[in-house]
Amino acid sequence: MITKVIMPKLSDAMETGKVIKWIKKEGDSVKGGDVIAEVETDKANVEIEAFGSGVLRKIVVGEGGQVPVGNLIGVIAEPSDDISNLAASAPSPAAAAAPAPAKAAPALPAMESYKSEPATTSVVPMSPVPAATAGASAGGGRVKASPLARKVAAQSGVDLRLVQGSGPGGRIVRRDVEAAGTAPATAQPVVRPAAAAPAAAARPAFVIPPRTGAEFEDQPLSPMRAVIAKRMPLSKGPIPHFYVTSEVAMDRAWALRADLNALEGQPKVSVTDLIIKACALALLKNPGVNAQLQGQAIRVFHRAHIGIAVALDEGLITPVLRDCDAKPLSQIAFEARDLAERARGGKLRAQEMSGATFSVSNLGMFDVEEFSAIINPPEGAILAVGSVVEKPVAEGGQIRVGRRMKMTISCDHRVMDGAMGARFLQDVKRLLEEPLRLLV
Repeated sequence: MITKVIMPKLSDAMETGKVIKWIKKEGDSVKGGDVIAEVETDKANVEIEAFGSGVLRKIVVGEGGQVPVGNLIGVIAEPSDDISNLAASAPSPAAAAAPAPAKAAPALPAMESYKSEPATTSVVPMSPVPAATAGASAGGGRVKASPLARKVAAQSGVDLRLVQGSGPGGRIVRRDVEAAGTAPATAQPVVRPAAAAPAAAARPAFVIPPRTGAEFEDQPLSPMRAVIAKRMPLSKGPIPHFYVTSEVAMDRAWALRADLNALEGQPKVSVTDLIIKACALALLKNPGVNAQLQGQAIRVFHRAHIGIAVALDEGLITPVLRDCDAKPLSQIAFEARDLAERARGGKLRAQEMSGATFSVSNLGMFDVEEFSAIINPPEGAILAVGSVVEKPVAEGGQIRVGRRMKMTISCDHRVMDGAMGARFLQDVKRLLEEPLRLLV
């Protein structure tokens, strides 16, 4: 059976992709779940896994080669299969390889429909997974496992630390987890807690760099900044934003967070995690906010897939945490931390970079009390969150010190009205002020 390895479409904005490295070489045997190559997009380096088995008979696009989405980059087949027609019609690896620039120029965002392949061969798009953050760093002790293996392990309760990997460099792949899941258990599964939150760092010294002789310098757009520059006018210009702000009493949520973080063996919970869970539940109650404009219809979502804005040196990325309404707070805390870490390393899966129904942007850690965020199309709304600050509050005729937090929702007025956004904020506020509701 012949399997075409094509350049996958890893995001809505992706038009071309660059082959960074081939993990497998021509002539190597390939099994389902093996990582075969690493591809660069505008926002991340992504590994692709093979679902089909056989031999990597031909590498069509060599390392450094950049091709449009959907183009053939390799062929997996049995040794007896005739691939002469594919080999003859494809450019050679040398011709497809780029002359090794430091960074490929990004493709501008474009929507491209996927064209089905002829029925004479089986077309299996490679499953994109993040590049090598699962690899153990020196002294880090982190388990080397593919994202698919981690997902299967989480679903089946297999402790990855007890699994022997058969992938490249001892990496644990799906088949290893499945084999471990059918073997007799030798120990109870162990929950791997997220790393403890670092202690509050001292404020860095205020150092002004020395003045240079040049009056200015022009810095080229990074691939991520180029995409941002292209997409933001498509949001702020055509989308009629309106804003609703509310202040939340965070005393009880702050105390609950402290109690949860005092528990041993549990992921550390952040304020953002509490907000994500509150938003997910409020979206189910206010489905009109969990919506977006699609042509002549408003698409209303029945699940809460929440984008989490992560600031990088070169721009902003919004990985997606799916089904937040159905996940317990501890799982949201673990997955949100993992997403943020891999986002900063440029190691996200394709499905983690798109598909959000609502987004949250928290600048509280930068001592920002209040701000308004720009909607990330095609979403219909985004919540901007400020710092939790101690301030005098009046309560029952008395003045006391309380913790307060401001949040502002930006809404697409084509999809929803002010009252809808206000009711949503009311529900988020109630959930944060009665935080035990987040645990049931």
